[in-house]
Amino acid sequence: MAEAIFQWDSGILLWIQDSLRSGFLTPIMNVITHLGDKGILWILLTIALLIVRKTRRLGVLCAFSMFLGLFITNLVIKNWVARVRPYELIEGLECLVGVQKDFSFPSGHTTNSIACAWVLFRRAPKKWGVPALVMAVLISLSRLYVGVHYPTDVIGGAIIGLCCACLSLWLVPKAEKALPELANKFYKL
Repeated sequence: MAEAIFQWDSGILLWIQDSLRSGFLTPIMNVITHLGDKGILWILLTIALLIVRKTRRLGVLCAFSMFLGLFITNLVIKNWVARVRPYELIEGLECLVGVQKDFSFPSGHTTNSIACAWVLFRRAPKKWGVPALVMAVLISLSRLYVGVHYPTDVIGGAIIGLCCACLSLWLVPKAEKALPELANKFYKL
């Protein structure tokens, strides 16, 4: 089974490299992938949401979903699974962004992007939520394009990110109800 998954992953990555990479698309995908580095795009967006009183609750939801994703993905699963990056195992696959310092499964860029974007998609006006979700998908796909993740890493990261967003959307309101005075004080700062 593991060999079949590896062959599927490898086939997709080599197809992307041979059929989609181009002088036009590569610089665009490099910029998109770097928007997800260390979650910077989503962290800055969340900070902005937290600063503005009107959007503070949305910022809390985003922050909590990303914190869950960071913990689950980067601190637990990556080290437990310890999957080697695809450019180290797939003959002929070229990495476009340099050697990564952590393991491959699941994609942290994807987890973080989907966790924050799904919260925005569910709670922000559609004029903000839809572009956030589109950007999250582009960041996720860019990880395949630049050769640093297997498709199953991105799928795994997307599932974890979605679960973290849904958990945040469920737990934060429960915490607000359990601690209404604290929540009200925080949201009125």
